[in-house]
Amino acid sequence: MLSLLLFLPLVFAIIVLVWQNNRTLRHLALGFSLIEFVASLTIFSIFDPTTPKIQMIEKYPWIERFGISYFLGIDGISIWLVLLTTFLLPVVILASWKSIETKVKGFHVSLFVLQTAMLGTFLALDGIFFYLFWELSLVPMYFMIGIWGGQRRIYATVKFFIFTMVGSVLMLVAIIYLMLLTKESTGQMSASLMDFYKLQLPFVAGDFFTPQTLMFFAFALAFAIKVPVFPFHTWLPDAHVEAPTPGSVILAAVMLKMGTYGFIRWAIPIFPQAAEYWAWIFMVVGAVGIIYGAWVAMVQPDVKKLIAYSSVSHMGYVMLGMFAFNEQGLSGALYQMLNHGISTGALFLLIGMIYERTHSREISKYGGLASVLPVYTIFFFIALLSSIAVPLTNGFVGEFLILLGTFQTNKTIAAIAVLGVIFGAVYMLWMFKRMFFGQKGELVKDDHHPLLDLSAREIVVLVPLVILIFWMGLFPNDFMKWSEVSVKHFIQNKNTYSLTLNSESVEQQNISKAEAFNVGF
Repeated sequence: MLSLLLFLPLVFAIIVLVWQNNRTLRHLALGFSLIEFVASLTIFSIFDPTTPKIQMIEKYPWIERFGISYFLGIDGISIWLVLLTTFLLPVVILASWKSIETKVKGFHVSLFVLQTAMLGTFLALDGIFFYLFWELSLVPMYFMIGIWGGQRRIYATVKFFIFTMVGSVLMLVAIIYLMLLTKESTGQMSASLMDFYKLQLPFVAGDFFTPQTLMFFAFALAFAIKVPVFPFHTWLPDAHVEAPTPGSVILAAVMLKMGTYGFIRWAIPIFPQAAEYWAWIFMVVGAVGIIYGAWVAMVQPDVKKLIAYSSVSHMGYVMLGMFAFNEQGLSGALYQMLNHGISTGALFLLIGMIYERTHSREISKYGGLASVLPVYTIFFFIALLSSIAVPLTNGFVGEFLILLGTFQTNKTIAAIAVLGVIFGAVYMLWMFKRMFFGQKGELVKDDHHPLLDLSAREIVVLVPLVILIFWMGLFPNDFMKWSEVSVKHFIQNKNTYSLTLNSESVEQQNISKAEAFNVGF
């Protein structure tokens, strides 16, 4: 079942590539993306949230000589990221209906290839397999920014590619080193995450050059760049500003979460002692990122760049939650990963909609939008409330749990992080005031090109996101219960190196050559 979910977008990409009728191309791509979303809901319907074990395992040898396997699985930590990835693609395709006018076929092919890469990152349980999908995600995003991006798109793509590649190469070196260690300990080389968990790497507190610490930072650097953690964040604002709206949405909503997911699935459990000992570094840079991102966002003249720096600030909270090493912090981090995808994705969509009308993102050129675009104003305000974590919206739940978990671990860091909540409200509300109230700006009072409010298509794009903003804010347990057992198990066993294999086989789902096991920490 997971294989079908993973590779169906590639099949769709091939069909779109050879499709001859350009008039129906967008409809075809939208239909395919909805099929993929339904497939993910099918997996969700059979997922068992009462066990921390990895489910729906699909495993068979790929390169046996080096112990590399085709190895997929899903659990309470990855389930919502998979659903977020499949949910956003039809939203993005519908949002780009009129904004992408050139090379439409190539654009949709890139979207489907990117979806496979992101899903593979969240589902892969083999080190080399994970690395392949991790790197594959760079290629379609590179073309998405480079072909359909803004004036400085080449600069943004090269910077994006170089930053992420540097960290990825170090991670590959660490994966190969771990594979060699499995051969020393078991006599058989393996790239399986399960075998990596069983390794007992030497660790000496305070000694940076012990194997466990070096390998931990090799992984952590790759993930920190992707998040992005301060000071590795400089590629993000350029990529967001130059990317087309669909690229910005996917980048903020899903691709940044690949980094935080990497910490939870790979770096922390493989190197638990190093992760816990050096956690203070990541909590400090997380707190610095929260304040720095908010301050820099406050002075941005470009509304899209403002939202980009807000992502740096918000992802700092996720780092705090992960490295608080308690249930409240980790639950909040997972919830905030989902929240950020919804709220920031909505904001980028809304910015793209106004950009289509005015071809400008300069805040100073707006003003008085509320009187001209009332429906647009309502949707923007709801997304803004979610972003600044107002109670009854999804953002409040995630940030509250993160701050609660951080307070239990480090009161000083928690106090600094609380200031980020205040600064976040300041820069977002100030931006909203300048764009939507006061005297009409030059782009708003132009009688020769009157602004039109949201179309029916644009409302359809935004309504699902607004529903999720309030649903997740009012009924968080509907979402958190699916990860609760996995989070508890993760925290209770954070200092163990191995996973245990249940001897009972699970349903093989007609996958030839597959070895199926229930796997738990």
